[in-house]
Amino acid sequence: MHLFEKFVLTLLALIAFAGNSVLCRWALAEYQLDPATFTLLRLVSGALTLAVILWLSQRRQQPDQTRAGQQHPVSWWGALWLVCYAAAFAYAYVELATGIGALVLFSAVQFSMLLISAVRGERFSLLQILGIATALIGFCYLVWPQWSQPVSLTALMMMLLAGAAWGAYSTVGRGSRTPLADTLIHFRRASMLALPLLFWVNWQVQPAYEAVMLALMSGALTSAVGYAIWFKVLPQLQVTSAAVGQLSVPIIAAIGGIIFVGEPLEQRFVIASSVILVSIFVVTRSRINKNKT
Repeated sequence: MHLFEKFVLTLLALIAFAGNSVLCRWALAEYQLDPATFTLLRLVSGALTLAVILWLSQRRQQPDQTRAGQQHPVSWWGALWLVCYAAAFAYAYVELATGIGALVLFSAVQFSMLLISAVRGERFSLLQILGIATALIGFCYLVWPQWSQPVSLTALMMMLLAGAAWGAYSTVGRGSRTPLADTLIHFRRASMLALPLLFWVNWQVQPAYEAVMLALMSGALTSAVGYAIWFKVLPQLQVTSAAVGQLSVPIIAAIGGIIFVGEPLEQRFVIASSVILVSIFVVTRSRINKNKT
């Protein structure tokens, strides 16, 4: 893969990840789509799109390779974590601004994966501990209740849950030999596990056409196609590049919120995001360097 192609694909994947936050907040804030409907549409459209992508990719493979990719069990835990992430993500964005939601989500993902590593016996250096502590200080500054527009504690907890669930989902899928096929299975199962959300759908209000399209775009484009692009380019990236690249997601999401949703850029968000993202970079870079030695 050429350097320019790698750069373009990586950029598209990161924009897709940030796009999930923009599309969700757009549908919920501008068109009052209920989060249950958004979650169901996102998961189902994501599963259908992944099925098409996988079918197209398997047509280019040898029959033996296709069968080999289908002969391993896939845990239901991945689907459970995926539906927890998707539902909590949508319910959090009822109140959270796009950039703040993406920053809280990203921070929770990183720290949940660090916690899982700690439970598994990994020891952190002094630099990593200082980085984690600094990031937590930045997070507390972001959500401190005495600023002009207080953030709902419930919405914050929902986004923290979404981040923890996504971190667990990423851990379950780590090392998969067939990530695209496994992701399709997870989306199919998550769509079934999400069916109880039908009880929370607001059936008395017909959703706006634009809101439905935004939810479908979130599932088909920024989720399914975004993940497919990421899985294609990820083997070509160094671990450092992949980790640092993901630091841009909250920033891209904040820019999208300003452009598409008309959200203001708060000084508190700029300061807190700078502190949190730099701290996470220090922790991630330190882990990578330690693993190399």
